[in-house]
Amino acid sequence: MIKEHSHKITQMHLSKKAIIYVRQSSEKQVQNNLESRRLQYALTQRAQELGWKEAEVIDDDLGISAAVGSRRVGFERMLSGVTLGQVGVIFSIEASRLSRTDKDWCRLLEVCRLFDTLIADAVNIYDLKNPDDQLVLGIKGTLSVMELSILKQRMLKGQEEKAKRGELHKLLTPGYIYDKSGKVVKDPDQRVQKVIALVFKMYRQMSSIRQLFKWFHDEGIEVPVNKFSQIVRGERKIE
Repeated sequence: MIKEHSHKITQMHLSKKAIIYVRQSSEKQVQNNLESRRLQYALTQRAQELGWKEAEVIDDDLGISAAVGSRRVGFERMLSGVTLGQVGVIFSIEASRLSRTDKDWCRLLEVCRLFDTLIADAVNIYDLKNPDDQLVLGIKGTLSVMELSILKQRMLKGQEEKAKRGELHKLLTPGYIYDKSGKVVKDPDQRVQKVIALVFKMYRQMSSIRQLFKWFHDEGIEVPVNKFSQIVRGERKIE
């Protein structure tokens, strides 16, 4: 496989560094999906086998989604390195790690084409000057974007079905909890009830969130934060 793609790799590419872009889309994946992260870091060895002496791992975006609205420091740092002419190749385990939006994907491909930077995954190497490689990467990017859209639709549909059955439990406003039957009730903690009542009382007097915050801060009064979504069989279940 290395020999098959060697014609795409030039001495110019090898004289620059290889970037290994590592990303997982949530903290849950970071904690539980260790094998995926191991495979991504292992791309460093693939870069060395292909002839790169310098390989930089960018994993600033671990636990960060590539969907619209996400700020990925690592992704921007990677693009910056390409535009400075420092990067010969970008390794990523698959297209979805690089982007889940058309905007970011098109920007990445355009920058790599302009600065003659290769893109590689665990199997293939793509040269953006090659029309066929452009087409393949374009299709992969589109599929990645569509996959995210489909996943969101499934998630929303699942939530709708739960809501219809009355089983959709969201994180409640401080001062409320779910009882054993799943019904929303006031928190039985009297201290919590008193502080919540004090919040409304002082707000009626001040009519300003800023002044209200400052008053509670100056008085050293802690306001409860609801870190628990529900109570199951009498025990709090962390959201």
